[in-house]
Amino acid sequence: MNLFYQKDFAHTHALTDDEAFHAAKVLRVREGDRLHVTDGQGNRFEGIVHQITPKRCALIHVTAQRAAPLSCQIEIALAPTKNIDRLEWFIEKATEMGISTVTLFYAEHSERRQVKLDRLEKIAISAMKQSLQAYLPVVQEVGDFKKWLLSQTTETALQRFIAHLPDGMPPPHLFQAATKQGRYRVLIGPEGDFSKDELQLAQELGYQNVVLGHTRLRTETAALVACQTLHILNY
Repeated sequence: MNLFYQKDFAHTHALTDDEAFHAAKVLRVREGDRLHVTDGQGNRFEGIVHQITPKRCALIHVTAQRAAPLSCQIEIALAPTKNIDRLEWFIEKATEMGISTVTLFYAEHSERRQVKLDRLEKIAISAMKQSLQAYLPVVQEVGDFKKWLLSQTTETALQRFIAHLPDGMPPPHLFQAATKQGRYRVLIGPEGDFSKDELQLAQELGYQNVVLGHTRLRTETAALVACQTLHILNY
């Protein structure tokens, strides 16, 4: 089954732009074919193609169904990697798993301070469709790490963690520290790790120090391990 994405489909009952072109020119969809569409907000639609061109694909006899909500809300906040391919890989895989939000910040030791957000969003859309999901994660860029942390309101329901492997006695593993069916935010540092000031600020703001294993992980690996750990906890 092919799944299409159209943000405003509930109002238009039509695919436009890239999605219409993909249907018409790549998949060779024809009038009378049945298509499946999501708006990325948890709604699934099914309808029959009425008219199709490379710019617009209109459906009729559309039915809608609400997908079950995710069992937990996972936000992974990380510093973009120097090699952008690694960040793109993380977004693709985390979307396939089911993640709510990817937050990109710039820390003192960040080696990359600019991303093409529209490209990252397209990668998330493609991964959502490939994995037949109805929820599109938010991919957002928030700028300076410290300023962003200080701007966040205190939400008692949000479980906050910062992944860091310190010298000496390690803190608990994320799997042990988190509780089920929650809303989570996990901070993952850049290749050069968080600075001492950044670690201290996060801890002062209620972020619990956790580890993700016994070895030092790359930024994108740590981010994916954190995502999967929380999924296993909530399975």
